Amino acid sequence: MSDGAQDVRPGARPKRADAKRNEATLLDAAASVFVTSGVEAPIREIAAEAGVGTATIYRHFATRADLIVAVYRHQVDVLAEAGPALLASSDTPYAALDRWFDLFVDFVVTKQGLAAVLQSEDPCYDPLHVHFLDRLVPVCAELLDAAAAAGEIRSGQDPYELMRGVGGLCAGARGQARYDARRLVGLLVAGLRRSR
Repeated sequence: MSDGAQDVRPGARPKRADAKRNEATLLDAAASVFVTSGVEAPIREIAAEAGVGTATIYRHFATRADLIVAVYRHQVDVLAEAGPALLASSDTPYAALDRWFDLFVDFVVTKQGLAAVLQSEDPCYDPLHVHFLDRLVPVCAELLDAAAAAGEIRSGQDPYELMRGVGGLCAGARGQARYDARRLVGLLVAGLRRSR
């Protein structure tokens, strides 16, 4: 099964850069289709979104479960890598934090399409929550610490608690046309700011 990371089995060769890009394109396409059509969407729909044939998807992912796990892990990894990149490129640590939570909302919305599958009895999904926590809680903590050190937010914020709060706000959006989770998360993140 592929998870977007380098294969470290003995004798396995690292993936070429173009192979990694192609796999990332497939995973992004699958995530998009999962949001609009659910995780049971036909593989041909994912292939069309990615601009490839169905055989290409099956060559990368032998089963639908392999694809679902890979999509989830890929999205977690992309979000984890975005934190330090945003800190390096944003005008302020708070701007990086605000943008990261915007990306986190995108992730949570996609994850809702996977929720039923991820909560199933299939043991292949069990390690995903640990991967989520191991990768994203430290990134959120780094962003919060940087913004607190710059005097932009109150110190002592719990990254796990904040991420759960954002997840809760996003969960309220299901089936609610007048509910704007992104706006509410923006208000939550703005509430972290120190009064000037």
